[in-house]
Amino acid sequence: MTKQRIAKFIAASGIASRRDAEKLILSGVVAVNGETITTPAMTIDDESDTVTINGKKIQSNKNTELYIFNKPINVMTTAHDPMGRTTIYDILPDEYKHLRYVGRLDYKTTGLLLLTNDGDLVQKLSLPSSNIPRTYIARVGGTKYDLDIARRGAAVDGIHYRPMEITEIGKNKLRITVTEGKKNEIRIVLRACGAPVQKLHRESFGNLHLGNLVSGKIEKVHQKDIDLLLKTL
Repeated sequence: MTKQRIAKFIAASGIASRRDAEKLILSGVVAVNGETITTPAMTIDDESDTVTINGKKIQSNKNTELYIFNKPINVMTTAHDPMGRTTIYDILPDEYKHLRYVGRLDYKTTGLLLLTNDGDLVQKLSLPSSNIPRTYIARVGGTKYDLDIARRGAAVDGIHYRPMEITEIGKNKLRITVTEGKKNEIRIVLRACGAPVQKLHRESFGNLHLGNLVSGKIEKVHQKDIDLLLKTL
């Protein structure tokens, strides 16, 4: 018998973060043993109590699982795209379709995307305050660009972006490390530097690296690497 808060139980199922689980409870779509609940303060027995969301039974995951997925180009990081474009869940094997993604890679960006069964972990890894370094390889246009704008930290259209670590590794080819994770930040800031991004590929997230994983494939992260990542939070 294991007692725990209902919001924590829902988060451990991978359906939502604990904060979003509380919102689901307050909206009246969560039931315990057939009775709708409206308070996230409720404690349940995760072995004997039955929890449903919109009538669908959920189960808490006993162990956190984390996966690296090599996202191909022209694929949306979402569960459903109203424009009908291919999503990551269209190409993931069925046994991985229940996983949640950590952050997003935009439609044209390729490379390392993390997937997990742990809703709380999604939230922790996605927060800008986590300061987890994410490294990308970018192919850029332009002939007279000023990368020091990005290195110092830039303000574009009233939004401030943290300083980026940038190394030129070839002609119009850059290795870029960021720690914030704002939407499209690399594309936005490099455009402001006079170096519009033509191709963007993420090769690492914290201590996790894409390595030789083939585009469109997924592999499980070893527990020791998960533990090492969690120590940085």
